[in-house]
Amino acid sequence: MTTRLIFIRHGITEWNKQKRYCGHIDVSLSKQGKAQAKKLRKRLKPVKFDKIYCSNRRRAIQTANIIFPGARITKLSALREINFGAIEGLRHDEIMEKYALAYKKWLENPYKGRIPKAELMQVFKKRVQGAIEKILYSGRGKIIAVVCHGGVIGIFVSSMLKSRNFWRYVPAAASATVVDFKNGRPRIKSFNQI
Repeated sequence: MTTRLIFIRHGITEWNKQKRYCGHIDVSLSKQGKAQAKKLRKRLKPVKFDKIYCSNRRRAIQTANIIFPGARITKLSALREINFGAIEGLRHDEIMEKYALAYKKWLENPYKGRIPKAELMQVFKKRVQGAIEKILYSGRGKIIAVVCHGGVIGIFVSSMLKSRNFWRYVPAAASATVVDFKNGRPRIKSFNQI
């Protein structure tokens, strides 16, 4: 029996366009992000989803509501983006003024580097894995949409592949990543499909 998870990253926000770190702060989709979600809705229309889960952040909820109008959507706080702590809302240049050393170390190795007041990568990984395990447990043999954030998908995929290169697996806005689970083993069918 195969369970299929289709991870959907939310559409772009104004903060994404401005290259601001947006983790737990609750921002909305931009006009472009809403258009991206509508395009993705057309692409996913042939798929018959059994369940839909979503982060409880506005940008993910808006994306889910556009892609799955009128559907029952289960919101999970555990699917939120990583909490970027002191750098939430800041751009690269602003971070370099205030937290240059910590930021550089964190970019080089997010598992060892530490941003002040930010969620540790190990904690984030555990939170996301716990949410995915609950989703899989309640949806065996189903096709399930998981509308969430780039970091959530990145930490899940990099962990699944036993890679410490988290950044490589953060997909683009309004993309879909398909992961099949058979006999408890995950396999990526497609990654970062726009």
